[in-house]
Amino acid sequence: MNVLLTIIVSITVFLFLLLSQPFYLSVFYLFTALIIISLVGFVNLYLLVFFQRRFEQSKTQANTIRYIASYAASTLVYLAMWPLFAWRAHLSWTSIPLHQLLTFLISNVMINTFVLLMQDYVIVTSQKIRSDLEIAHLKTAQAEAANLLLKQQIHPHFLFNALNTLKTLYKKDQKNGETYLLHLANFLRASVSTHTERLSSVDEEIAILKDYVEMQLIRFKGAFECTINIPAHTYHSCALPTFSLQPLVENAIKHNEVTNEQPLAVSIVQKEDYIIVSNNLQRKSVREISTGNGLANLSERYKLLSGEDILIREDAEVFSVSIKLLPYEHSNYRR
Repeated sequence: MNVLLTIIVSITVFLFLLLSQPFYLSVFYLFTALIIISLVGFVNLYLLVFFQRRFEQSKTQANTIRYIASYAASTLVYLAMWPLFAWRAHLSWTSIPLHQLLTFLISNVMINTFVLLMQDYVIVTSQKIRSDLEIAHLKTAQAEAANLLLKQQIHPHFLFNALNTLKTLYKKDQKNGETYLLHLANFLRASVSTHTERLSSVDEEIAILKDYVEMQLIRFKGAFECTINIPAHTYHSCALPTFSLQPLVENAIKHNEVTNEQPLAVSIVQKEDYIIVSNNLQRKSVREISTGNGLANLSERYKLLSGEDILIREDAEVFSVSIKLLPYEHSNYRR
C-alpha cells in the first residue's frame, strides 16, 4: 500500500509541476516526493505495528500515541530533507526563513495526514473483511452443527415409527414388511453416507426421497400419495442442499391428518428453476410439539450455499415450500 500510495502521489505532483516548471525541476520534485512519501509511509507503518503490539489491550491509547509519534517522526523526516531543498533554492541550509519553515511544516502535516488516512482506511477495510469471513465461517459451522443435531433428533423419532410399522407389517403382511425393510435399509444407508455433504444432485435427493415415500405408501396405504414431476435433464445438471426434500415430506405427514377419509397428497414439481414441495392443508386436531428446527435449518443451509432463502407459502388449502435449484458445479461445496 505504501509503494502504491507513493507512486500515485508522486506522479500527481510530477504532472502538476510539469505544467508550471521546467522538466528538470519537475523530475527533481518527483524524486524528492518519492523519497519523502516513502520514508513517511514506512515510518508510519513501523509505528503502527510497534504500538499495536505494545498496547494490545487498549487500541484507543495505541492510536493516540501513534498519531502523536507519527507527526513528530514525519516532521523529523522533512527537516532531514531540508538541506536538499535549501540547495535547490540556493538558501543556507543552516538557517530556515520563517515562511519557508511554515510552508514546509504545512506540507508535512498534509502529506502525513493523507498517509495516515489511507493506512487507517486499509486497516478498517481489512478488519471488516476479516470479520465478515469469521462470521461466514461461524454461520457455516453453526448450520452444520444444527444440521447434525437435527438428524440426531429426527432419527430416533423416525426409527421408532419405522420399527413399529415394521413390527405390524410382519404380523399382518410379511411381503410388504420385507419391501418396507429394504427401503428402510436404503434410506438409512443414504443418510449415513451423505451426512457430511452440504450439496447433492437432484438425482441423489430424489433417490433418498423415493425410498422414504415407498415406506410411507406401505405404512398409510391409500391414505397417502406422493407425485414427483421433475424433468429428466434436471436430475444430473442441478443440485439441492443435502436432505432437503425428504424432511419436507416428513414435515407434511407430521403436521397433517393422514387417513382414508382425509388422504394426504404431496406433490414435488419443478416450475422454472424452482422445486416446489406442496401438500393439501389439513392440520391435525391435536398438534405435535414442534421446535420449527426443520424449516429453519433448511433455510439457513440454503442461505449459506446460495445467498437466497427458501420460499414458504400457506393459504387455507395448500402449504408449499419452494427451493431454487443450484447448478451442479456447486458440487465443489459439497463438503
